[in-house]
Amino acid sequence: MSIFLLGLFFILILLGIPIASSLGISVVAAVLFFTEVPLSVVIQSMFSSMNSFIMVAVPLFILAGIIMEEGGVAEKIFDFARSLVGWMKGGLGHVNVLASLLFAGMAGSSVADVASTGRILVWAMTKNKYPLEYSAALTLITSMLASIIPPSILMVVAASTAEVSISAALVGGLVPGLFIAIVFMIMNYYYSKKYGYGVRQKFDWKVLGKEFINAFPAMLAPVILLAGILSGYFTPTEAAAICVLYTLIVSVFIYRKLSLKRLPNILFRTANTTGTILFIAVTAKAASWVFEYDGLPTRVANFISGISTNSLVIMLLIFVFLIVVGMFMDATAAIFILVPILMPAVLTVGIDPVFFVIFMVVTLSFGLVTPPIGVCLYATSNITGLSLERLSKATLPWFVITIVALLFFIFFPELITVPLTWFDL
Repeated sequence: MSIFLLGLFFILILLGIPIASSLGISVVAAVLFFTEVPLSVVIQSMFSSMNSFIMVAVPLFILAGIIMEEGGVAEKIFDFARSLVGWMKGGLGHVNVLASLLFAGMAGSSVADVASTGRILVWAMTKNKYPLEYSAALTLITSMLASIIPPSILMVVAASTAEVSISAALVGGLVPGLFIAIVFMIMNYYYSKKYGYGVRQKFDWKVLGKEFINAFPAMLAPVILLAGILSGYFTPTEAAAICVLYTLIVSVFIYRKLSLKRLPNILFRTANTTGTILFIAVTAKAASWVFEYDGLPTRVANFISGISTNSLVIMLLIFVFLIVVGMFMDATAAIFILVPILMPAVLTVGIDPVFFVIFMVVTLSFGLVTPPIGVCLYATSNITGLSLERLSKATLPWFVITIVALLFFIFFPELITVPLTWFDL
């Protein structure tokens, strides 16, 4: 039954039917053809999965990200990042990485990162003697950071699905996010020095101070978020609500880039994005019910433990699997479908569930920037005017170095798990 569901699902995807609709049709067909269970039972499981206080954080983080995107925050972040690292060799490349890192701490969405900062960064880099392909490739690859750094929407979804601490998952994304960002900056320095990319600007303390003051209100958002979660003062859902209120105040009253007349459009975009994610969520929950009814998680766990009981070997196999899945499936859908299937297997071999959730999100985030269906790949292509083929070819070295960085966490999982113990998470 599970094989039938998955097979029909992929056939429908190849026919161009939206993910959520494909999943829903596949679930209904599997239940009708292979069970005598009333569809009402499956429908009830779908709606009960959304009856969760934790899931309220998803639309709230989406709303906060869109407010930041519309509120002129990208320009402030870019100007501050440029004054901080623009004087280095490969300066604007470093600005690209740092701007994505800072914006990630506010938006929580890779697509929002590309849409907000992409055009500014690519224009500035090409104006300062960076090739268009290089500028676009760096902008594309750094966008994945927004799905890793808190308040990552994918991290909230994955932790909720796996029933692990959302606070631990969000905070746990900091180390891999920062590590990957540093790897990108080292790579950018190497290319800039080798090929003479960019024009270095003079470092100016006064300019740095001015831009820091301008960007400080925006950069305070992730600080408030993390401080509140780590202190236990508020839950991730409450943190999301506070984040919405704070970003609204900053955009409307401090930066004055957002008028209240634009709020209906912002709310519409939020509802549209939320509806897409939650539609995938409820149909994926129904698919999970079918998998559990069919005993698929147990069979997968037995199969994996039969291959090896070595957690390192298992993680390497799962890593390859997730890379392939991420290339052909939306990250949100993959999380909802795969977490219930893979979690019993990783627990069987003694892998920390919080580490696995974080690693899964980081790996699937890589799929957002890779061909053939990476949404950030298409967004960057649209912004720069480069064809998908040219952009993918230019980004290939970055793909390789990212995979190497991800492998690093498989061999040294303590980099993620140990910092969490410092905060009793």
